[in-house]
Amino acid sequence: MNMLPPEFTPCFSTVLPDATPLCLAIIGDQHLVTPDATLPDLAALAALGTPEVDVLIGHLGATPCRLIAWPEGTAAPDGLVIEGLRALYGRLGDDAFWISARARQLLAWLRDHRHCGRCGTATAVAEHEAAAICPTCAHRMYPRVSPAMMVLIRRGRELLLARSPHFKPGVYSALAGFVEPGETLEACVHRETMEEVGVTITDLRWFASQSWPFPHSLMLAFHADYVDGGIVPQEGEIEDARWFDIDALPELPARSSIARRLIDDAITELRG
Repeated sequence: MNMLPPEFTPCFSTVLPDATPLCLAIIGDQHLVTPDATLPDLAALAALGTPEVDVLIGHLGATPCRLIAWPEGTAAPDGLVIEGLRALYGRLGDDAFWISARARQLLAWLRDHRHCGRCGTATAVAEHEAAAICPTCAHRMYPRVSPAMMVLIRRGRELLLARSPHFKPGVYSALAGFVEPGETLEACVHRETMEEVGVTITDLRWFASQSWPFPHSLMLAFHADYVDGGIVPQEGEIEDARWFDIDALPELPARSSIARRLIDDAITELRG
């Protein structure tokens, strides 16, 4: 399962415990790890100097987990390398990966709320709560989670897969889009499907959800069945979209993604 480990207890505090921590170290938006993809020891980070952010974000069992970050352009210390989070999937270990994903989302929130969105005053982070507080107008800003739907449409043994211009060349995936204010998930699925490829669907079936820290999405995935319409890719959003037989699929998303799990689930069911 793609999730935080059950023995992980989330929290947020600027008060740091004395116990030896699990270090989620980030430079810019890249993660510091050892060459064999393990998390660094606190001592290995000393050469980097004072961090931009150093907060407690939870406990893995009795072990405190600290998000420690430096600005982009900071050089990695000897013995450590800088890698993107996506590239670490399957190498870092599930527990470390998903705690790192939590760290990544919290860091994005902290950086995006250094100033109050209402009056522009520099904010202060609450001591024992994930809240950025404006000392002038008392506005409180919490970590953002952006819900997005994903849907895999079936027509017999065929799957409707599409590619965005920003995808890796050759990769096709399920349709996806962000939920609009005031919109239900179900309405979002129907609207995005019509907007992106011009087809109508029926029989939405819930699959699963996944936190997706790029930068702060919550993906909510469905299966659906095709009803009507010829594929018309949305200009500027969809580079190509086609029906693919399950025995003649293109390159698919990485196994770290809910999109791949959704596609694999459909293939398993259709092959029966």
